Amino acid sequence: MPSAFSPEDSPLDLTVHKLPQPQDMAAAVAGGRTRSGRWKMLAVLLVCLAPVVASYLAFYVVRPEGRRNFGELIDPQRALPDVVGTTLDGKPVNLRALKDQWLLVSVAQGGCEGQCATHLYLQRQLREALGKEKDRLDWVWLVSDAAPVDPALMPALKDATVIRVAAADLAAWLQPQEGRALQDHLYLVDPLGKWMMRFPARIDAQAAVNVRRDLDRLLRASVHWDKAGR
Repeated sequence: MPSAFSPEDSPLDLTVHKLPQPQDMAAAVAGGRTRSGRWKMLAVLLVCLAPVVASYLAFYVVRPEGRRNFGELIDPQRALPDVVGTTLDGKPVNLRALKDQWLLVSVAQGGCEGQCATHLYLQRQLREALGKEKDRLDWVWLVSDAAPVDPALMPALKDATVIRVAAADLAAWLQPQEGRALQDHLYLVDPLGKWMMRFPARIDAQAAVNVRRDLDRLLRASVHWDKAGR
């Protein structure tokens, strides 16, 4: 009887392949989930950081041609010093505790003569002019001596931060324009605790309009990296 197979026919390959084990499958799935989780965490982190980085670059790095600041940018910026001053009622406070908000700073002796009263008035008015954004800005008077503050000034200072700081410590941190004194300027500190701008000496109400313009621009650029209120 002829064979049922032709010469071209070949037997079936009955090789048995190893089946994947449950523990191997579980490990593969877990590894995939871990990688996926890491990518998701990185994506969330980038989303959170993007506004901060973008706002920082927008003001400090990318400066469109034709834009002019009224205040002078400080380069390099100077961090709030690790210096302990005292409030008017004698409580100690480290200047570095003031960060996380914008600070509009003036310096004067306790007697508050000459430009001091003008600066305090303009600081208060500039903060109020910010409207709903005003809680993002502290106005700060750094008293550079031990002279008593006139009690008549106290009602106007109720929303201010007033701290006595040794004159030597202030001189090591802030710097006036050449030929000027510390008390001649208003100074701006950013929420990271860096002194970053100095306004022209002895500003008046008319010049304060330009200060307000700088403040508006800075607050818009930093909307994601400061804290309103203390």
